[in-house]
Order: sequence, then structure tokens, then C-alpha cells
Amino acid sequence: MNVTIYDVAREANVSMATVSRVVNGNPNVKPATRKKVSEVIDRLGYRPNAVARGLASKKTTTVGVIIPDISNIFFAELARGIEDIATMYKYNIILSNSDQNLEKELHLINTMLGKQVDGIVFMGGNITEELVEEFEKSPVPIVLAGSIEKSEKIPSVNINYEQATYDAIMGFCEKGHKEIAIVLGPAHDPINEKKLEGYKRALAEKGLAFNEDLVAEGDYTYDSGIEAFEKLLDAETKPTAIFSASDEMALGIVHGAEDKGYHVPEDFEVISSDNTKLSLMVRPQLTTIVQPLYDIGAVAMRLLTKYMNKEEVADHIIVLPHRIEERSSTK
Repeated sequence: MNVTIYDVAREANVSMATVSRVVNGNPNVKPATRKKVSEVIDRLGYRPNAVARGLASKKTTTVGVIIPDISNIFFAELARGIEDIATMYKYNIILSNSDQNLEKELHLINTMLGKQVDGIVFMGGNITEELVEEFEKSPVPIVLAGSIEKSEKIPSVNINYEQATYDAIMGFCEKGHKEIAIVLGPAHDPINEKKLEGYKRALAEKGLAFNEDLVAEGDYTYDSGIEAFEKLLDAETKPTAIFSASDEMALGIVHGAEDKGYHVPEDFEVISSDNTKLSLMVRPQLTTIVQPLYDIGAVAMRLLTKYMNKEEVADHIIVLPHRIEERSSTK
């Protein structure tokens, strides 16, 4: 049978209130009593009942984290930042994969709320109006991490994706490139809309025409990077520089080029946009936008703790800095 607080109190010959104070670190317990109760707790193997404590405090100290795919290194690095800050603030995590399926996303939100979580960190590509309605109805705070919600009603943490892409494309332009391609993720993802805007703004400022043949769409995977490169190779105007919306697609682009007898950066310069560990695992190593993935997760979790603890929040939309890390996929 499970050891209860009653068993500890009886064995230590103290009240249940005293045991509770020891468990919760209340300083109003005599050192000798604290030592005696702690020894009984260790000997009996007592573990406080989190459910009972949650009912008493109306808090479960549990946070729901909903991400598209934990096997994707992009989301894994974000999740690590969330988990570390959650641990620092003594919250437990319930992690679920949504597969970016709207029905599953809605189901997971309601499942998390049914488990009485104190808050939710949500990551997703297309934040639909239906999702926003669910967020606004939620009895607990919800914060978005690495995800854009166009109305900016929901608290979020991101970088400036439009400016970051603009900076990358301008780097290509300053090296003399005129035929610059961009490989995006799914078009319905607002982050890709922002990246396309940055791409177009850079071209316009340099007086270069926008050419739809130099725009390819993938799904962030390695295989879609290979397919995108083959599409660009078949275009009437072939690019000399390629921007990729994810490191995994960039690997596909680099390997796709090599499979066709080309070399990076001699034949095609490539810039990626995540700076995950993958960017260092390919040869040549990828020049990339440094997106602070761990920090996005960590800051999102810290923002959520502020909402959960009714702390003052100065700004509910947080934009973290980015930079370009030059490596050997560019000259």
C-alpha cells in the first residue's frame, strides 16, 4: 500500500500539519522535529500526493507542452529550453506531439486542460482562428513559442523572421548574386509568409525582379530539400545562391547538388535559417541565421510562469535577436 501523510505523522509522533510543513519547506519547524520527520519520510519512502496537493492549492504545478514533432531537432531544442526553465521554477511537463494536425491540436489542448495543467506552451505552424478561439477560452494562460499568430492577441516568443531573411538575401546580393532562390516551408505557415516578404524586400531594394521560378516549397524535411533543388535546377533561370527555410532542407539541397555533380559553395552558395546542430554536421558546414532556439523555449516558459503567478508582464510579444553565422557553404 502507498505510504500516506497519516503514516508519517503517526510514526514520527507529530501532527499531519507538521509533516506538511516539513514537506513544503516551511521554516516554522524546530530543527530536531524536522530531522525526525525527514528520517521517517526517508525510511517509509513517503512521496507527497501531487493530485491531493493540487486540489488543496488549486495548482498542479504541471505545464502542458504541445509541439509538432519531438523527433525534429528544431522543436527538440526549443523543448529543451522550456523544460530547463520549468524545472527551475519547479513545474513538471506533459509533452505531446500534434503532427501539426488541427483536430489533434484541439484535442490535445482540451486533454491538457482536463488534466488541470496550470498553463500551456504551444508550438505550431498555422495558428488558425479556431485555435485562437480555443486559446482565448482557456482558463489557464497559453504562450506560443517559435510560432506566429497574426492578430498578436496570444503571447508569443520569436525572432523577426522577415528581417532575418532580408539580412540573408542582402548578404547574397552584396556578393554579386542576381539569381537568388528561396526554399520555403508550407505556404500557409505565417513564418514562411514573413520569410517571403523579407526575400521580396531585399530583391526590390537591389532592383532585382521577383521570379516565381526561383521560389520552391518544401515541408522542412531532407527529402523535400532534394526535391526543391531539382525543381530549381529545371527552372529556365538557374540560381547561383539558395536560401533555405530550415537546416534539414538545406542538407537536402547540398546533397542534391552533389548528387548532380555540383559543388557548394563553388556552384551554389547556400544559407540556412535555424542553426540547429545539423548545420555543423554537414560538409560544407552551413552558413545560417542564428535563431536562438533554446532561448525561445526558455523565454516562452518564463513568460508563462509570469502569467501563471500573476506577475506583471511588460510585453506579451517578445522578439529575440538574430545574426548570420558565416560558415563554408558561402564564399
